[in-house]
Amino acid sequence: MQKQIVRRVNVDDSHLPQQLHPIIKQIYASRGIESATELELNVSQLCPIDALKGIDEGCQVLYQALVENKNIAIIGDFDADGATSTALMMEALRLFGSDNYQFLVPNRFLYGYGLTPEIVEIAFEQGAQLLITVDNGISCVAGVAKAKSLGLAVIVTDHHLPGMTLPNADAIINPNQVGCNFPSKALAGVGVAFYFMLAMRKYLRDKNWFVEKKMQEPNIAQLLDLVALGTVADVVSLDNNNRILVEQGLKRIRAGVTRPGIQALLEIAGKDQTKIVASDFGFAVGPRINAAGRLDDMSYGINCLLAKDLASARVMAAELDDLNKSRREIEQGMQQEAEQVLKSLNFSDEHLPYAISLFQKDWHQGVIGIVAGRLKEKYHRPSIVFAGTGDDISLENTVKINEIKGSARSIPGLHIRDLLEHIDSQHPGIIIKFGGHAMAAGLSIAEENFEQFQQLFNQYAQQWLTPDDLKGTLASDGELPTHEMTLAFAQLLRDAGPWGQNFIEPLFDDNFKLIQQRIVGEKHLKLVVEKAGQVFDAIAFNIDLSRWPDHKAQQVHLAYRLDINEFRGKKTVQFMVEYLE
Repeated sequence: MQKQIVRRVNVDDSHLPQQLHPIIKQIYASRGIESATELELNVSQLCPIDALKGIDEGCQVLYQALVENKNIAIIGDFDADGATSTALMMEALRLFGSDNYQFLVPNRFLYGYGLTPEIVEIAFEQGAQLLITVDNGISCVAGVAKAKSLGLAVIVTDHHLPGMTLPNADAIINPNQVGCNFPSKALAGVGVAFYFMLAMRKYLRDKNWFVEKKMQEPNIAQLLDLVALGTVADVVSLDNNNRILVEQGLKRIRAGVTRPGIQALLEIAGKDQTKIVASDFGFAVGPRINAAGRLDDMSYGINCLLAKDLASARVMAAELDDLNKSRREIEQGMQQEAEQVLKSLNFSDEHLPYAISLFQKDWHQGVIGIVAGRLKEKYHRPSIVFAGTGDDISLENTVKINEIKGSARSIPGLHIRDLLEHIDSQHPGIIIKFGGHAMAAGLSIAEENFEQFQQLFNQYAQQWLTPDDLKGTLASDGELPTHEMTLAFAQLLRDAGPWGQNFIEPLFDDNFKLIQQRIVGEKHLKLVVEKAGQVFDAIAFNIDLSRWPDHKAQQVHLAYRLDINEFRGKKTVQFMVEYLE
């Protein structure tokens, strides 16, 4: 659909260092940077550990388990945040001297998300005595109850929004729980796990643990590569605290101080480890880890991150790369089928519902979230895509139903988890279970209730959204002077990061003379454009083939990011096109 480019208004930037490039100063100020301190991104500026509610209780429970050499099971999630969180906890326990720990990640196709009673049974059978959830658990009331009934201790570490009822865990560490004064509510699951392990190291130090064990006190900063990867891949808001965590992890990786698994994943993605930026986590490394959880078993991704040597890491990275290629093929097929469904419903850019919900029984559960995201991006509508599970489940009244699972993606202006909660409260029984946060959520419903849910989803979205919310907009930093379209300024922009969610990488827009246009790959548009006598290369990914190439076009308006393309040792400026018309 057509998008509107809205240029940011100039804001006061006098409070920022005068030595900064004037365009960089304005970019920072427009993104809410209020002081020079926020630009330092030093670990000394991180939010204090003891502000996290429940962290003292968590340390006490874990300490007792270490003293008694109890078997500790880390219960992870099947995305990149869950994988990095799990790997971080496993590494930290090793650094603390434990040799009695394991991890379990629910197979999404068999057990669904989180600490379910079924996963608790498996962990119990494998000898677990303490369960620690990472990137899940805050909504797992039944699973925690099952664990307690079996005599297991439970520590929940999570970042998702809590529901009305909290699980009866021995400790809950979640910045979003009621009563938690931690300043940053945007920590990813891996960020919560990192803070927990920072606090645990101090707790063990105070107990003389390392002295008594004749161990060197570990440097927890060595886990920051995992924190950076999981934080960016989970697309959480890059507030100041998260920007520090990501920048510190990036610095370690660029300096060659990273684990073999991340090195191997960067290699197979064709990324230069010494020059990586935050977006490489989101577009290159994260999807390869996610592919394991989407199509097979997230254990592949976690074991790659835990690999002890580069040779074995490369083998596992190659397997993940193959899975990611398969994921892309499945996704493309599902995307085409989704577009056909929309056409059959007479949807068009001009006649769209306020919210899109689609269901096809044979769609792949592991890819529906990506397809929902693609629909959201294309049509700027909150979107939910459902797939069949092939399972009959029994409800409380013993009536058996066919369960279908959905993955939701939303737009600014609509908190998707709150909307699902509203539907659930107003129409009990329509939704079997749900969870998530503002921009993404998951849910299960009965197949027979899909059409009713589809109507309700659109009805309430229409009440909660305004027509202006549905206009796709791009926030531009304005025209970039031609004399700044250089390698030097592109490098300045790179160095000014990390960029990410809610701290958006600079985007410029301008009119250009169109010199050349051609398709590369299957649906990417390669352009050569000219401005004020200078010629530039540009590329637009995943373009609408019904509109481009347009050989009648002599001028083109681009919204683009200034980037550096390196090919055969030669560096050139390249525009990464977000939108063109």
